[in-house]
Amino acid sequence: MKIISAKTETIVDTPHKVDVRKLYDHDSAQAMHITLQVGEALKPHITPVDVFFYIL
Repeated sequence: MKIISAKTETIVDTPHKVDVRKLYDHDSAQAMHITLQVGEALKPHITPVDVFFYIL
């Protein structure tokens, strides 16, 4: 198992201009860690894989 710390991963440049860090990337799945500050949001978009959100 590879352990990844979201804090040390590079922020991915996206059209959303929010803090997005790629934790896992494969043809059939991706895991992205997204941090939204007050007032920030994701813009409507299409992804290459199914998406789910786990919100803390």
